[in-house]
Amino acid sequence: MSELTFPPALWLILGGLLLPLLARRWRLPLVILLPALTLATVWLLPGGISLEIDFLDYRLAPVDSTPAGRLFATIFALMALAGGVYAKDQARDLELCAAYIYAGSAIGVTFSGDLITLFVFWELMALASTVVIWAAGSESAYRASMRYLLIHLLGGVLLMAGIAGYVADTGSLSFVAMRPDSLATGLILAGFLINAGAPPLSAWIADAYPEASPSGMVFLSAFTTKTAVFALLVGFPGSEILIYIGLYMVFYGIIYALLENDMRRILAYSIVNQVGFMVTAIGIGSELALNGAAAHAFAHIIYKALLLMSAGSVLLMTGKRKCTDLGGLFQSMPVTAINGIIGALAISAFPFTSGFVTKSLETSAAADEGMVLVWLLLLAASAGVFLHAGIKFPWFVFFQKDSGLRPDEPPRSMRVAMWSFSALCILIGLFPQTFYKILPYPVAYQPYTMEHLVTQFQLLLFAGFAFFVLLKQMRRTLTISLDFDWLYRRFFHSLVREFTIGTSARRDRAEVRVRSRIRRFIEQLYTHHGPQGVLARTWPTGSMVFWVAIILALSALFYNL
Repeated sequence: MSELTFPPALWLILGGLLLPLLARRWRLPLVILLPALTLATVWLLPGGISLEIDFLDYRLAPVDSTPAGRLFATIFALMALAGGVYAKDQARDLELCAAYIYAGSAIGVTFSGDLITLFVFWELMALASTVVIWAAGSESAYRASMRYLLIHLLGGVLLMAGIAGYVADTGSLSFVAMRPDSLATGLILAGFLINAGAPPLSAWIADAYPEASPSGMVFLSAFTTKTAVFALLVGFPGSEILIYIGLYMVFYGIIYALLENDMRRILAYSIVNQVGFMVTAIGIGSELALNGAAAHAFAHIIYKALLLMSAGSVLLMTGKRKCTDLGGLFQSMPVTAINGIIGALAISAFPFTSGFVTKSLETSAAADEGMVLVWLLLLAASAGVFLHAGIKFPWFVFFQKDSGLRPDEPPRSMRVAMWSFSALCILIGLFPQTFYKILPYPVAYQPYTMEHLVTQFQLLLFAGFAFFVLLKQMRRTLTISLDFDWLYRRFFHSLVREFTIGTSARRDRAEVRVRSRIRRFIEQLYTHHGPQGVLARTWPTGSMVFWVAIILALSALFYNL
């Protein structure tokens, strides 16, 4: 294996294992060096398969460099760098170790040229991300991590079953474009969609991610759902069913985010909403749409991480996460507020930000393919995004009423991470053509047209006007939004109790009844056959002879008759 065929994923995975063993003063250099080495390796690798391994009767391709894979690996490495800087002063060693293994595994997926390699990194991601949640150290985090792990183990089982069936059907392990027209490919698709947060299991994101530490949720927002987007983009481009699944995710995320009171659950539901845009674009399947999905995933990782860094800073400095407990924080946390607002503008596709030049690829693709209804729904959803993430989050956290809280700004490393991602949000928005050059397919698209600018400003102004007109309805109270996870958190839990505790109680009662009947039977036997029983008495010999004679006489009588 030559120098340039070293798998990029191994830098972060092996380095993550090394992090807890080093003195704390070496944490920052390693946190910066590992993603930098990974990023350099990603771009030094030649295109195509550069490493193959024999496995049984197959050849695995753990290093297969493609334009899409390189794009996703790039943003994953940048996310590991910014996330590591953000987390270095307040994350536990266990969390940072797991987070870097998690990031490395995600990069391993993007360079997988075969389904076995993909599955190995896919499952390693599930385990590492579970530890990231668990590392928060609270009881709620532990419970959420267990539910999270069960969901992803289910996805892994479906994926492995699909891979086995696909190999049996085709005799190939290559990770290439498929159609969901067989049981095997349907199972593979289902495994990918579970990680993407698709229905009916979308709620795992809002259930698990907000229970992680402030830095843990930043890492979690970037990798699992985006590797699923990458897998769908490579494995199922143009599958029409993804259009409907994606549109469901888009509006599901908006509705639940508008209902939420917890700022981190608002942003968690927003992840589902944003991934819905990408899944819809993959379903459309044109080169422009696939470029849009890839570009949106790249930009989303940056501005979603920025929003979560802002929310995490508030949580770290105040200990509060509900909108009803917050407000007026711009007075003492202006840096956090400014960065949160930049992230909010980017996710809302405000002109001159990254969201504007990436989301428009997806909506334009729908229009170019003549999908008028899909185009209108995506435009409406863009207004909904501005409502819940663009206005609701910064307004209720940093403005609205004065909560009386006057926390300090977070540590410098956290501010540096936020400023760096704010700069990326603006730079991509200002120089889109430079960014378009690294997309999977050639791009001939100009986002800054008068028509596009006017349309987007109209949407944003309308959504902003609607928010403040309906401000009383937008204010949240101390309520809980029931989601599909209620079924396995409460309903299925009740069923389990019924079939375990309830069944055990009934078994105990039945056992008591059986024991009572056996005891009575033994007592009756003792009464008749015990030392004082009728059948256990001593009979005189003469009496016995008399009765034997009678029996013989009766036998002779019946015989003669």
